[in-house]
Parts: sequence; C-alpha cells; structure tokens
Amino acid sequence: MSTTALAGVSALGGWSRLAHAARPGDGQPFSFDALVAHARTLAGQPYTPPSDHYEKLLDDLGYESFMGIDTRKEAALWSDSDTPVRLEFFHLDQNAREPVDIHVVEDGRSRHIAYDADLFSYEDPELAERLPDDLGFAGFRLVDRSGDELEWLAFKGASYFRSPGGLNQYGLSARGISVDTGYGEQEAFPRFSAYWLIKPAPGDREITICALLEGEALTGAYRLRVRRPGNVIMDIESRLFQRNAVQRLGIAPLTSMFWFSETNARRGVDWRPEIHDSDGLAMTTGKGERLWRALSNPPRVQYSAFQDQDPKGFGLLQRDRAFDHYQDPEVGFEKRPSLWVEPRGGWGAGHVGLLELPTDEEVYDNINVFWVPQDKTVAGQEWRFDYRLHWCSEEPYPPELARVVSTRTGRAGGPGTYEDQSVLARKFVIDFAGDALSGLTPDDEPEPDVATTHGRIDNPYVQHVEDTGRWRVIFDWQGELPPDDKPVELRATLGHEGRILTETWLYAYYPQALPRRLTADEDDGKA
Repeated sequence: MSTTALAGVSALGGWSRLAHAARPGDGQPFSFDALVAHARTLAGQPYTPPSDHYEKLLDDLGYESFMGIDTRKEAALWSDSDTPVRLEFFHLDQNAREPVDIHVVEDGRSRHIAYDADLFSYEDPELAERLPDDLGFAGFRLVDRSGDELEWLAFKGASYFRSPGGLNQYGLSARGISVDTGYGEQEAFPRFSAYWLIKPAPGDREITICALLEGEALTGAYRLRVRRPGNVIMDIESRLFQRNAVQRLGIAPLTSMFWFSETNARRGVDWRPEIHDSDGLAMTTGKGERLWRALSNPPRVQYSAFQDQDPKGFGLLQRDRAFDHYQDPEVGFEKRPSLWVEPRGGWGAGHVGLLELPTDEEVYDNINVFWVPQDKTVAGQEWRFDYRLHWCSEEPYPPELARVVSTRTGRAGGPGTYEDQSVLARKFVIDFAGDALSGLTPDDEPEPDVATTHGRIDNPYVQHVEDTGRWRVIFDWQGELPPDDKPVELRATLGHEGRILTETWLYAYYPQALPRRLTADEDDGKA
C-alpha cells in the first residue's frame, strides 16, 4: 500500500468533484471512504473554529471542581456488551475546553452519543445541576472489560492520544499531526473534532476508531485499529488535505519529557537521580543503519534533522528500567512506555525531526519527534501516510547490534589533572551492551570510532565492565565554543576487525563551564 504524497492535486481539480460530500450523520450509513471525502470537502471551505461559549463557566468553576468528577463505570458505553473494551467519557474542564462529537457505529450505521451529566459522578452533587445540558465531552478512554481493568488508550485535547503500554503506566503522548512545531507562536494544533467507534463483533479483540481532523491549515481523516496483546498496537491510516501552506508538517508526531538523567544531572536540582519519560530517540534508516540519539535538556531551543529515504522506523524509548535510578514509586518513571513508529509502505524523502526545548520542571513536555516530508507542503496538497504504533516496554524490533544503555558526562581529564583542563572540556562515558559484544575479551577488545563536528577528541579508549558485561567508550572533548551558537555534534561506535558491532551513538553537546572545585577552599572565608 503506497503512503507517498499525492502531489499536484489542486483545490479546484482534486476537491470540486466531491464538493458536496457531507459528514456522516446520526442514523446514516458510515464508511471510512465517506469520512475521507468529507475531510477533502472541508479543506476547500473556510475554517470554522470551535465554539468557546462556555469558556467563562469553565473558568468560574475552577480546576478543583472538575477534579471531583469521575466516570460512572456502569454508565460507560459497552459496559454490558461482549466487547474487548468499554468506553468511558472525559468531562470538559479548564484544560480541555473544546467539545468533541462521539458516535458509535453499529450494524454499519452511525449513532451520536449525546452528553448527559448522569454519565458522571460528582463529588459536589450541586455541580451537575449547574452544568448546561449541551456541555459536551472532552474525549474518551478505552478500558479492558476483563478483571484487570487495564486501560488501552485515551484521547483528550487537540489530536493528542496516549497509552500506558505493556507496563500500564502513562507517559509520553502521540498526536494525529503537528503543524509548524518549533516555530513558536506559529505552531497550530489541529484537533480531532469527531470520532466514530465501530462496535466490535462478539469475540473480536480489536477495536476500530475513525476520527475527523480539523484545523486552519489542513483537514484529515484517520482510521485507527487498536489491540492489546500485552503491549498496545495501533494500525493507523491517515489522509490529509491542506487548506494552507505550512513550514513544517509533522507526521506521526510523538511528545515526551526529558529533564535530567545520568547524562546531565547536576547537584541540587532535585532529590531524585533521574526524571524523564524517554531517554533517547532510536532510528532505523531506510538503508538499515541503526542510530541512537541520547536526549538532552539544552540551554536553548535545539532542532535536529536526520535526513532519510523511506525510514524503517523511529521512536522515543525509555530504556532505563531500574527503579533505583529514579526512586519515585508514585510516578513510576521506570515503567513509562516506549513508542515506536513503523511506517507502512514508502514514505519517500524527508527527515526525522527532533525538537528539544529547555525545561526546569517535569510538568512540561519538552521533546517532540516527527517525520517531515521533503515535498512542498502547500495549499491543495493531499497526503497519505499509513503506519503502526507500538506502545511497548521494549522496542518491537531490537537491533542485532549492541545497544547504548547509558550516557554519562563529567569533567575532562583524570584525577589530579582537573585544574589543567579547560572549563569547557568534557568527558563522555557511553556504555554499550548486547550479544554482538558478548564474545569479546579484554585481550581481543573492540575499537572505538569517535568523531566531532567541532573541537577535538582526546584519548578515546574502551573498557570492559566485567560485573555488567558492558563495554564502555571513554573520551574527552576539548575545544572552544562553536560558532553561531551551535552545539557540538558527537558520534561514536564500537567495531572489531572492520565490522561495526554497535548502533551509532549521537549527542548534541552545548559546552558549558563546569566548576573547577566541588567544595569551597577552607581559607576562602566562605561557609
């Protein structure tokens, strides 16, 4: 199935033939083809933003009021049916103000689900009486109907959705599309304005969700087939129609949080050793090269573009699964899911974009990853991208090469030589582990291959960590600040007898001065 762009489709030629394709309505037959036709029709019409006529009410009620609202499980959709999941609705609140239409498709026909306060339970019983009858839903979640009550998936806000994956812990999110992400106030957030949930047949272990995407720049139709054989797997078909030109169209966008890890931890930031939902971006290129880009919390906005042709896969992973590296049983960072994007068909030329934003708190998502097609993103363009999402504890297609398991940094030089080093110099320690390295011994060790775009690499060597079976690459970076406020791009692999044994480690390093002393002099008059 082709997933390349359908180039050269004009607003008049491509869309006029279906100028009257209406949205599938209540009680009418539903098909994905009809939804695609409607999305194409909308793209040829002016954009109508969602109504905000209850904005003041939501503000007046305040955050605490909505914290006391919960779904009544016995009132959930399919609570008494032979389906793999039941559907629980999300209430509008201060952070999710735009109502969405929700439909269920039974026997091929669409049925609209009307908002009803009785679908929810209220900590404040008077609150339900104050809410208007047409308030609407903010989204929904799918909950397993078996005894373990595991959640499959949740949709809420713009085109965001997320899953707790195989370890049943929410973390990073996905989106239907991203528009001009990284361009500040120019970024737009098209939203899933309506959903159609196809009721599964008895005994089915999969559910199909169709969604209409609406935004000022584009419209779209999505079909998502979801199942949970342990991990959560989603097969996604997307059809996109541009109203206006955009600078950066992000396909299969992922959003996560990285504050600090062993890579960039500083004393006194937080009592916990590490705080992140994901610790790296993994990529398998169209030519089969395996890359690992360790995430960072940069001092300024950093955008990295990894050029490729027909990528085999990419994703944000949480590889560090050790509780003692986080020490926070309430949030479970070690259980946060990894999310792998598997393109279906050829995606053509483009790049995997990684946007890293500086943060000093864990409440903000500061990591964005997406595929950016090379073709022009202009008005009248039609796109088709199909892909599979794996919400997983371990990546679905681990490489035969050894993997990066940690990235650490510190002062350059050795004990007793720190005062001789530049305050910008930095030591890097990268650990690799995997079967590709397991047969080597200290007498037959692998060779490091380390490169930098600026400055120089000093004394690269390897070390076998016997207690863990890992092989460690250690080197110092020396140099001055790069020009134009750019980072130093570092790259490292391990090889043996001309054969590469590891995935390629990548890192964007912003040289920052480290203190020469970690304690004050006794005679400097300071406490």
